[in-house]
Amino acid sequence: MTRKKNITIPVSIGYGLTDIMGGGAFTVIGAWLLFYYTTFVGLSPMEAASIVAIARIVDAVVSLFMGSFTDHFYKNYFGKKFGRRRFFLLIGAPLMLVYALLWLDGMSYGFYLAVYLAFEVIAAMVLIPWETLPSEMTKDFNARTKLSTCRMFLSASGTFLATFIPGVLIAHFGEHNANAYFINGIVFAVAFMACVFISWKVTWEREITPEMLAELEKDNVKTSWLEKMNSIAMLFKDYASTLKVRAFRKHLAIYLFSFTAKDVYNTVFVFFCVYCLNVSSALAGTLLSMSIVGLPVTLLAGVAIIKYGPSRLYMFGYSVMLICLGGLFLIYQFPTDNKVMLLLILAAAYQVGRCVLEFTPWNVFPFIPDIDEMISHQRREGLFAAVMTFSRKTTVAIATFAVGLLLQSGGFVKGSQVQPQEAINTIAMLLFVGTSVLLLFAFWQATTFHLNKKTHGLFVAEVERMKATHDAKGIAPETQAVVEDLTGYSWARLNNLPEKAPENAVTQL
Repeated sequence: MTRKKNITIPVSIGYGLTDIMGGGAFTVIGAWLLFYYTTFVGLSPMEAASIVAIARIVDAVVSLFMGSFTDHFYKNYFGKKFGRRRFFLLIGAPLMLVYALLWLDGMSYGFYLAVYLAFEVIAAMVLIPWETLPSEMTKDFNARTKLSTCRMFLSASGTFLATFIPGVLIAHFGEHNANAYFINGIVFAVAFMACVFISWKVTWEREITPEMLAELEKDNVKTSWLEKMNSIAMLFKDYASTLKVRAFRKHLAIYLFSFTAKDVYNTVFVFFCVYCLNVSSALAGTLLSMSIVGLPVTLLAGVAIIKYGPSRLYMFGYSVMLICLGGLFLIYQFPTDNKVMLLLILAAAYQVGRCVLEFTPWNVFPFIPDIDEMISHQRREGLFAAVMTFSRKTTVAIATFAVGLLLQSGGFVKGSQVQPQEAINTIAMLLFVGTSVLLLFAFWQATTFHLNKKTHGLFVAEVERMKATHDAKGIAPETQAVVEDLTGYSWARLNNLPEKAPENAVTQL
């Protein structure tokens, strides 16, 4: 389970397969679930959006504890035998079949809420420990990039399949046949189960540290209720402490603004195609399936992130997406006979930007715990994964509920093939204004994000030097600047040294 192995391409592919579920399941949910529930099941936009919002808020709270839970899971029998992270992949694989139940027709609101809540919790139980595995398996930048590149390539594959297969099934069964959605659910549920199991099989974890062994050797001491409450309070303090890392604050802001922008776009896009552009939902699926361009883009991005760094990739991706939104706005305002061809071109270009948007944050994430180690002197991968997941699920819940609320207040009529002009205007506003504003905020944060291969290499080398020598005064000036920029702390504060007075300070007598 813990022996060191080489990060080969087959291992990287096996690790990355789980993101076919991570990328595919939530792409289908984001693009089709609200449309399916309002068109076939008969739920109102508010009811459909509240299912997603309620489930993800509850799941966000569960996710918050999941990271810390896996950090300490090595202390019990199952953690010792199967791993503190990988155990959850093993038990989560068969539970993926719950996904198919989301697409049953004719059930009650309570049924859909319960099933969606169950799937969200199962997905979090798998994804949070799985996301920490690159940090567990290797410290090497290139090896982690190999793992993350394969992961994002497979995520892009999952995104393509999640948009292509529904479009094919809808075209085959007809626009008004709910069976297409249920069959799609069964196919993906089985695929997700297989992918998670393979990831469990090919991955491993880092060896238990001396600190972990010392904890294991301690006698079990019964704790009082007050001590348990204090430990929970300390856990929340630990979560808050992740935001003290400057690089993580910027990373989190970029991640949340950009992914929420993508969520708003995905949620509204099918509505926009059907009701604003007057094209079929099958064509909307075809446009979304242009995500196939993400496959080669992911490979190119894997090279580009090493050569140019995450910041430039972010700015490129967001710029492409904003230009494509402008193109969609022109087609909406000035319809032409070549509308379908133009939509296909814009959809393909948008997917280039979207692929870079999704690829970059999860390539950056494995390096954040390395920066935290300089501050906390601990390995807290699970804690950071939990904060990211909690924040992501909270923002997507708010965004989805806001979309449902605005659709309903904008006059959207559930189950109707024709919508009033007010509802059409609301859909267009959500797509153009909502997505653009969020992308612009992410772009702004990306301009000052300095974590890349060079700065990470200097940082890790300094961490190892300090462990070996404990010489805080032997740091090179360039390395000190990098450490202070990424951590947000002065070098003196990190090492309990007296702060230097500014060079231009006036001595007071």
